[in-house]
Amino acid sequence: MADPPVIFKRTKSKPSQRGRIAASDADVAPTTGTDADAEESPSEVAAKLKKKTRAKTRSTLSFGGDEEEGDGEVFKLKKSNVSKKVSLRKDAPGVAPAPFEPPITQRSTGPTYDAAYLNELKASTPSARPPMPPEETVSYEADVSMDLDATAHVSALTGLTSEAAPEPVIPSASSILAAKEKRERLRAAKATGEEDYISLSLTKRDDYSKGPHPESRLVREEDELGDADDEYAEYTSAKERVALGKKSRKLEARRRREEMNEMIVDAEEEDEETREWEQAQLRRGGLRPESVEPAPKPVYKPAPIPSVTPIPTMGAAMARLTQSMSELTMSHAEHSAAMSKLGEEQRLLEQREKEMREMIAKAEEKRSWFSAFRDWIESVATFLDEKFPQLEKLEEDHISIIRERAEMIAQRRKAEDEDDLSLFFGIPPQLQPKPDEVDELGRVVPSANPAASRADRTSAREARRLRRRAANQQAAKQREEEEGYSTDASLPPADAEDYRAAMGKLMVDAREIMADVKAEEFRDPNLGLAKWFGEWRAKFDDIYRGAWGGLGMVSAWEFWVRLEILGWNPLERPRSLDSFNWYNALYKYSRPPTNEEDDDEDEPELGPDGDLVSAMVSTALIPHFCRLLESGALDPYSATDVRRLVDLAEQVEASGVERQSLKFELLLKSVHAVFAAAVAATEASLAPFLELNQPRFDPAAIPARRRFLMRMYKLLRNLLQWRRYAGDKYGLGTLATRLVKSSMLPVAETGWEVGGEEIMRKVAQALPTELVPPALQGLLRST
Repeated sequence: MADPPVIFKRTKSKPSQRGRIAASDADVAPTTGTDADAEESPSEVAAKLKKKTRAKTRSTLSFGGDEEEGDGEVFKLKKSNVSKKVSLRKDAPGVAPAPFEPPITQRSTGPTYDAAYLNELKASTPSARPPMPPEETVSYEADVSMDLDATAHVSALTGLTSEAAPEPVIPSASSILAAKEKRERLRAAKATGEEDYISLSLTKRDDYSKGPHPESRLVREEDELGDADDEYAEYTSAKERVALGKKSRKLEARRRREEMNEMIVDAEEEDEETREWEQAQLRRGGLRPESVEPAPKPVYKPAPIPSVTPIPTMGAAMARLTQSMSELTMSHAEHSAAMSKLGEEQRLLEQREKEMREMIAKAEEKRSWFSAFRDWIESVATFLDEKFPQLEKLEEDHISIIRERAEMIAQRRKAEDEDDLSLFFGIPPQLQPKPDEVDELGRVVPSANPAASRADRTSAREARRLRRRAANQQAAKQREEEEGYSTDASLPPADAEDYRAAMGKLMVDAREIMADVKAEEFRDPNLGLAKWFGEWRAKFDDIYRGAWGGLGMVSAWEFWVRLEILGWNPLERPRSLDSFNWYNALYKYSRPPTNEEDDDEDEPELGPDGDLVSAMVSTALIPHFCRLLESGALDPYSATDVRRLVDLAEQVEASGVERQSLKFELLLKSVHAVFAAAVAATEASLAPFLELNQPRFDPAAIPARRRFLMRMYKLLRNLLQWRRYAGDKYGLGTLATRLVKSSMLPVAETGWEVGGEEIMRKVAQALPTELVPPALQGLLRST
């Protein structure tokens, strides 16, 4: 069994005491008489001294600890397994006590130092430590089980004392002399104040105050450097609190159990370094031999003799070298091929990496450019959303002005035709003057007087004819021909002034659309649309073609084109298309310059978009022209308008618009509609007079009939002139035959001898043979 753990007791502070502690009477008793000397043996005296020494060493403190035994909590030191085994070896049963320890008797007598006792004590004192028995079989390793059989354990320990104690060794005189000299040197060094060791403390003990009694070994509590409670608080539980409540006591007991479990776990854990240190301490203490097992004696082993190797021949060596050379050559070829392959792969990877980097750079450039382009297009869309309604409103105003002017001229022409027809056909009932209307008070309601209105129109016509004659001094024959040939499409001075004022206001409003625009790229499409779409075509041509970028630019440019031609009537103010700014800009954009050095005389080739001028004409101009023609811009009785219309159609065709295209067909259809409306209006005016047909003698009837027929002849000639350009589209020939048959021939027959035959012969000569009506041919043959 191991020794009980050493216990440190918590002591309370006591009043300071100074002086030496006297020996207890119980421990040392005075000897009286010779009987005591005779009764006590030397072994009894030695045992008594040993007991006294053990009793004095119970407490290591300088003040009495016997008086307060049992007070305070105890602290148990943790011992390792090896130290427990050492203590087990010392206190195990079966180990014989030292020879010089006699049995302790209960008598308390003083020591007797006689010669016999001293000799016995000297003989029993060992001069060197006993060696370990070689046959020791007890193991002190940490992993020895503590559950060994008690009998086997006792028998193993009993074997340790089986041998006799060795003979004591008496030191020689030289060793005693050397020990004395050493003590003298130490005493001398201490007297001089020198120390034979290096202190770990920065200060010496002599530096501190030794108090009023320096020769005393007792130290007062106030002279100590620190309080014992503070220094050993971790071991004396000075900082622990006393648990008073039931719950707190349970918590305290639980905490202690946990600490004990931790200490047990820490005691069971033992690392290799600690085990080695303990084994070294055991060897230093003589409890473990330096080498339990002797080193094995080396045994001589002779070197093996190699077997006999035959001398190689030249042929075998050459064959082996040749084979090695071929293998090296093949290996070199394979390695070279692998290196070349790896080099090629590396080159391809580098090329691929370069291409990927270029693709990434191009993709990033494309992304950034298209992001900026999208932002700019959105700004253009916002601009057009704001400006397009204003432009369309002004275009409607222009159409209304032209329609009003055409209606004024048509009303006046219709009134003049009715006046001429009434002179030789009579006045139909719907044109005769109505009786005066009277209101409920009997007053006459004023109404238009047909006779007065007719006289006013006649005088106004004569005045206009005189102004034209004064402005154009021509031959009398030409003036006579103009007498009936003139259609008189001019407005009265007041109406003409109003028309000019309305057109002027329209142009001012057109300039006001762009008055608030300050950015040049929005004022001039060359700086905005042409720039951005040109960059798109130059940088990303494939995407530009796939997205039909040219047509997209034409759609966006349409606003500026319609704004530039706003208020322009091509039949009133003729102007070539190439004189407009948009025409030149689109013409240059459609023919981008190339890097090759071309001659200045050669025209640049068309780009991938084709001719964008024709696209713009088809998209913006032709629909605008059709609306103008149908609203009255074209006067079918005006040879000048028809001639300018033909020139305009030729320019449209020259710009790239094919005659078979749908847009050009729309233009031809609009012109046909204008001529058809004029023929229908003539037939509607002539129908009531033909139904009446009551000719009367009137000297003014002959010139009136001639004027009517000459107006119809002029309409026929304009129709035939347009037919020669446009062809027989939409039945232009049939429309000409219908005009002659239904409007001209009935009027000419009423005055065939007084000018009708002459005019109809001109009509027959102007008409193609296939368009001459059979009735006209019969009349001409009969005469």
